[in-house]
Amino acid sequence: MAALVDVEKLNQDGLVETISTRAGEGAELNQLKREFKPRQVLMFSIACAIGTGLVIGSGTALSEGGPGSLLIAYLMVGGAVFFVMTGLGEMAAFLPMNKGFGGYASRMVDPAFGFATGWNYFFKYIIAMPSNLTAAGLVVRYWRPDLNVGIWVAVFGAVIIFIDFLHVSKLGETEFWLGLCKVLIMTILIISCLVVALSGGPNHTRSGFQYWRDPGAFKEYLVEGSLGRFLGVWACICQACFAFTGTEVRIAVFYILSVIVLGMAVPSDNEMLIGATKKSTSADASPFVVAVRIAGISVFPDFVNASLLVFTLSAACTDIYCASRSLYGLARDGQAPRIFGKTRENGNPVYAVGITCLFVGLGFLNVTKSAATVFQYLVSPVTIFAVLNWMAILISHISFRRALKAQGIVAKDLPYTAFGQPWGSYYALTISLLVNVFSGYDAFIPTFHVDKFILKYLGVVIFVANTVIWKWWKGTKRVTASTMDLVTGIREYQDSFPVLEKEWTEGFWHKMLHKMKK
Repeated sequence: MAALVDVEKLNQDGLVETISTRAGEGAELNQLKREFKPRQVLMFSIACAIGTGLVIGSGTALSEGGPGSLLIAYLMVGGAVFFVMTGLGEMAAFLPMNKGFGGYASRMVDPAFGFATGWNYFFKYIIAMPSNLTAAGLVVRYWRPDLNVGIWVAVFGAVIIFIDFLHVSKLGETEFWLGLCKVLIMTILIISCLVVALSGGPNHTRSGFQYWRDPGAFKEYLVEGSLGRFLGVWACICQACFAFTGTEVRIAVFYILSVIVLGMAVPSDNEMLIGATKKSTSADASPFVVAVRIAGISVFPDFVNASLLVFTLSAACTDIYCASRSLYGLARDGQAPRIFGKTRENGNPVYAVGITCLFVGLGFLNVTKSAATVFQYLVSPVTIFAVLNWMAILISHISFRRALKAQGIVAKDLPYTAFGQPWGSYYALTISLLVNVFSGYDAFIPTFHVDKFILKYLGVVIFVANTVIWKWWKGTKRVTASTMDLVTGIREYQDSFPVLEKEWTEGFWHKMLHKMKK
């Protein structure tokens, strides 16, 4: 088994450079500072997960497919995401790596596949960032429609860039409070819709599940008849993939509860809902606002609008963090320019953060085009990039399980054995593959739309091209089950894990969660 060599030096500018000579393998030295506290890690994962896809996009899905289609879609995609995360958990518990999804793809499938996966992860977040900044600008436009969205893209872009150049502990603390706000806001929104559906609003109308009967649980979309109802379900599945982008298993309850109470509180053919979905984003576009307006609550839109601003800015901030760390990992693997593998003495990969921040400029596309149109242009590739990430994890996990069997390692002896695996990964891979292949169905109905077709399939073309080019250039080989390295990297982390585990188990938030479970 080839040894892993890291070259490390501190140059005259105070920048630390680390280069790994083997793509995708766990490095012995890592200059990124692990200074997130356990409570910050918990809330950071939540901050990455709850975004405009749920609070706004669910309204589009409800108007296109109906409450039954919406619930089925969120359950199906939620189940797929569960198996994505538990499959990743199995690999991470057995072979911890600091190279992310691309590292596992390189080590367990093919270095070329890992190269494409790593860059795909980077692309996803650099596109998600300007989409969230555009959404933030449109949120403020609810109060100041006279100002161009580009102004707010510049203002909020400067704020999140400043935050991401801070020490990682300051970023962690900022995202902790933003994540906590998101949890409280979502709880309030869910409870509000439930109260409204149970006659607690000013109109005292008890809707319950009557909207599932009239106008119906399943709507026809684009065409009439059974095909139209099927397309309604499929539209909801595609939207659910965007909503679940970057999700964390523990907060999936918010997604499922949200679509249930929305189906109870808002009829899918309501004129306010249909009108709201055409506004793309702002309080007017949220189905939660439609629910309380139907109930006769007049002041709630301003609260939701302020909440959406927290959602979008938090998401944009974490987008820069995730993209820059992905680029840093690629540079350390020799899959990106070496300069992006340098860090300041405080552990911040300044060059990776800097190049990532340049993509804030994509948000200024709305200066010359409709901001709502730009937002939709950016959302489509984000969804595809995210689903491709899921596929990369699932293929890596399936290969990992095959290697365990080939090398005589019993799955039950793993540090963590997930429920329903490996069959759950096959299910999730099937869902992900279908979404990637058929997500562009609306580009052909009722007539062919070139722009929609390109946006829906551009991500797939980039991923395949990256894989083929890297494989041709580097002459990489497919990793077989019998030769897969299932040893390197275990011992290094076994020594540090008890310390991290003790810090978490003795922490305030772990004790609070434990008490809540009782």
